[in-house]
Amino acid sequence: MDHALDRPLDRSLDRSLTSAAVGALEDGFHAMVARSRTGPAPDLAGRLDRLARLRSVVADNEERFRQAISADFGHRSSVETTIAEAMMVYSEIRHATKHLKGWMAPQRIATALQFLPARNRLMAQPLGVVGIIAPWNYPLQLTLAPAIGALAAGNLVIIKPSELAPHFSALLKETVAAKFDATELLVTGTEDDVAKAFAGLPFDHLVFTGSTRVGRLVAEAAGRNLTPVTLELGGKSPAIIDASADLEEAAERIAYGKLLNAGQTCIAPDYVLVPENSVQAFAEKVRAQMRRMFGTDPANKDYTSVISDRHYARLEGLVADAAQRGAKILQPAKADDPNWKAHRKFPPTLIIGATEAMAVMQEEIFGPVLPVLGYREPAEAIAFVNARERPLALYWFGKDRSVRDEVLARTVSGGVTVNDCLFHFAQINQPMGGVGASGTGVYHGEWGFRTFSKLKPVFYRSKFNRLADLYPPYGGKIARLEKLMRLMS
Repeated sequence: MDHALDRPLDRSLDRSLTSAAVGALEDGFHAMVARSRTGPAPDLAGRLDRLARLRSVVADNEERFRQAISADFGHRSSVETTIAEAMMVYSEIRHATKHLKGWMAPQRIATALQFLPARNRLMAQPLGVVGIIAPWNYPLQLTLAPAIGALAAGNLVIIKPSELAPHFSALLKETVAAKFDATELLVTGTEDDVAKAFAGLPFDHLVFTGSTRVGRLVAEAAGRNLTPVTLELGGKSPAIIDASADLEEAAERIAYGKLLNAGQTCIAPDYVLVPENSVQAFAEKVRAQMRRMFGTDPANKDYTSVISDRHYARLEGLVADAAQRGAKILQPAKADDPNWKAHRKFPPTLIIGATEAMAVMQEEIFGPVLPVLGYREPAEAIAFVNARERPLALYWFGKDRSVRDEVLARTVSGGVTVNDCLFHFAQINQPMGGVGASGTGVYHGEWGFRTFSKLKPVFYRSKFNRLADLYPPYGGKIARLEKLMRLMS
């Protein structure tokens, strides 16, 4: 994903030289810090009110958000915006609203025998001010999902939307400002200097969703302030088709997972590993499923455009490089076909015979291009995955449970869906997060509440406890207490 932070970060923010947008960001940040440090933490009613207002931001403007997002893409399937964005935001808010009272309650923690009759509790407190650097690919859902967790945890939130989604960003800024005080929830502008300044602010927690390359820059900037970060990145998420799999079923589900949002999904299957004697047959089945779902007409309203001319050209380059190096390309039309290019819609593309020398196997594709590679034994597929950076997602298709369990045990990834794609992301009771180059930290549901809270341990001493025997002057009492503690340790 592209982002202005891809350019060098300017760390010398002399206020006299900064833009009005950066000045507004700094003023908003300092106002939030002051409020978080001097005011009481919001109670249950206050947090529920904020969540309700955030829901109304979306509910009252849902059609406007659909139109704004479509304008940013050139064309965005309205069904995809509804199902993959608005409905997921509603689900997150409903879940947090239902469970927030329980999440906020101090947790009973066991007390070691030698400290009884004292007690331990774990108290969740707001961290303070949370910053969110949002992506363009699912701008509504991936912007508001971490905000829901942060608000539920009692924090104040500043959102920096993507500069590649200007219509959405302007609408979000307008609608949030109508429902929230600027010291509760603030949406910034998308100017380049705002992007450069944002990650350098000393937030109490910072969330970034985007590419691994830009994630490194964000982590570097945040590290200068010792700001903890949640990085939701990406990478090359594999799909493994076992010899026991139903090829037709797997082809349908992979076609859907790959072409949702025209492949501009951080957990989309990036390449498929298939038993080598089934590569051609499987690719043809995927091709047929892609045609059944989206046809071959670039005007199809169900098929989403590529976000920008730059990203379209990048995808063209990946396919051209693969073809030049000997891969077989399956497409309903060439990417430079004026009918497709006029809509900025990239033809669904399968690449057979991709090799590690090809650019398409060296970087995250982030588009409707799918390499299909062969393997001989399950161990070979596992080794292929493990030879690369740990992916954000992994997909396995088959009926052989022993092979499935071996793949799950021997590979490490952010999340897994078995016999389908994407749907582990929608499990609100499960954490969402990457590992290694695909990210760090988690959110969703209670996991998000915990990420954006300080879980503070509290020990309540009892007057009947003998801890005073540890105080000097030492004598026989310490020997007796030491013996007791050794027995209990």
